[in-house]
Amino acid sequence: MYVVSIDKQVINQMPLVTFPGRIHIIDAISQVKSAVNALRTSVIVGFDTETRPCFKRGERHSVALLQLSTDSDAFLFRLNKTGIPAPLQQFLEDKTCIKVGLSTTDDFHQLTRVSDIHPAGFVELQQLVKQFSITDQSLQKIYAILFQQKISKGQQLTNWEAPQLTDAQQRYAAIDAWACLRIYNHLECGSFIPEQSPYWHELVEE
Repeated sequence: MYVVSIDKQVINQMPLVTFPGRIHIIDAISQVKSAVNALRTSVIVGFDTETRPCFKRGERHSVALLQLSTDSDAFLFRLNKTGIPAPLQQFLEDKTCIKVGLSTTDDFHQLTRVSDIHPAGFVELQQLVKQFSITDQSLQKIYAILFQQKISKGQQLTNWEAPQLTDAQQRYAAIDAWACLRIYNHLECGSFIPEQSPYWHELVEE
C-alpha cells in the first residue's frame, strides 16, 4: 500500500508561508453585516477558529476568534467581543455557502457553547485528503505536502482574548483559514497527483 505522508523534520527545512492578502479585524457588531456580505461574494471560503489556551486543570474558555477567508481577504471575527450576531450565524448555517475547514467537528462543538448554532455547508479537509492517499491529518503537514512551505504554529498558544491582537496573531489566524481554502482549490482542480508527489511512499506497518 502506498500513501502520501511527510516527516516533521522535512517540514522544518521549508520556507515559511506568508499571507498574501488583506486582514480585516471584526470586533464590533456593527461591522459584521458588511463583512459577511463581502464573504458572500465568494463561492467558497476557508474557515478556522481560535480559543484561548488553558493552562490550569478545570479551566475552560469559549471560542475567541472565528476566521473566514477568501483568496484575497481574511476576516477575523472576535467572538469574545461580539458573540455570533445573526448575519454571521446565518452565513455559517447556509448550506449554499461552502466553508472549508479542518477538524470542523471540534470547532462546531466549541461554537455551540457560544450560540445555538447549526453549521451547514462545510467541507472537512481531513476527509477530502484521504481521497488523494494523504494520511497526515494536520493542516501544517497537508499544506507542506502540497506546497512545500511551512505554516508556523508559533502563535497557537497565545492569548486570543487579548484586548488587541498582535500582527503576528493576525497573520497566523488569517493563514490558517486561507490555507484551508488553498488546499481545497488545489486538490479539486486536479493539480495534485499522489503518485507524482515526492512524499509518495510505501506504508511500512510498525
